[in-house]
Amino acid sequence: MIRLKDIAQRAGVAVMTVSKALRDKPDVSAATKTRVKLLAQQMGYVPDSSAQNLRTRETRLFGLVISSMTNPIYSRVVLAIEQRAYEMGYDVLLAHTLNIPEREDACLRRLLSRRVAGLFVAPVYRMAAEAPIYQELAARHVPTVLLGHTAPFCQQFVNVESDDLLASYAVTQHLLKLGHKRIAFLAGPLPTPWNQERFEGYRRALREAGLDVDDRLVFQAGRTIEDGEKAALQMINESSDATAVQAVNDVVAVGCAETLLNQGLRIPEDISVAGFGNILLGAHFRVPLTTTRQPKFRLGAAAVDAMQMLLRGGQAESRRLPAELIVRASTGTPPATSHLKQLKR
Repeated sequence: MIRLKDIAQRAGVAVMTVSKALRDKPDVSAATKTRVKLLAQQMGYVPDSSAQNLRTRETRLFGLVISSMTNPIYSRVVLAIEQRAYEMGYDVLLAHTLNIPEREDACLRRLLSRRVAGLFVAPVYRMAAEAPIYQELAARHVPTVLLGHTAPFCQQFVNVESDDLLASYAVTQHLLKLGHKRIAFLAGPLPTPWNQERFEGYRRALREAGLDVDDRLVFQAGRTIEDGEKAALQMINESSDATAVQAVNDVVAVGCAETLLNQGLRIPEDISVAGFGNILLGAHFRVPLTTTRQPKFRLGAAAVDAMQMLLRGGQAESRRLPAELIVRASTGTPPATSHLKQLKR
């Protein structure tokens, strides 16, 4: 490892002169700066950021806490945050909560111990109105931007989110306009605001069409492919008369659609399936999935905009960005009768 001392010996100057030259201090001549910087580059010198942090008391680090990088929704959000942070001269420390509150607590405390300049957090949603770790973040005045919807336990923080209610409403309207009246809804985890908004969009579109939500068409699925598969089997076993399925996200929709196809149903001739989120898996599924395009990269960029405002001591504003309906091959006009009933085993 090349040290300042090594460069100083090669350049024939004092270690302090090298340090000042590399930091562009005015009391070092331009010629010496040029010579020292060239030598540092030729010798492969890499500044010790830890030492710099101790000297300036700035870490130039952001903490980024999400459920898991296996969740495809986060890939472009993370890309945007890392890219913008890089332009600002910050590095990003990534932590995964796996949607476990205790792990989230530990992740946040570890990042606080690293003296991060700010936090980007996709909350682990819970039913409780308060969460001690979020109260601690507020008390410490740690610049924090939430990636997603707020809930009672974290509503004091600025956030960026997509307009899930109107996006889900658009999906249901699309199915209604095709002629579907029996639309199943595969719901996500109950405590999550994004699930609640997407269900409300579904409910609102049905109500405007003069239809009530039929509890027999609402299935508690979850958030994974396996959850979608189980929900599809439940619909079959309960002899559901749905002619269309609206899933809370694309992953659940793909799991459901795969099961229905394996049972011999045709999509969309026998049953339509729609998702939410516009992930690559849905776009390249064997029947490309009708869905909504969430502005993932723009959400990440908006989060960094809010963080910059907080770091300057300003009042950042939450952002709610619209999502766009994407119609693909998985939705079509309904059959005369539901084909799900014919599959009961």
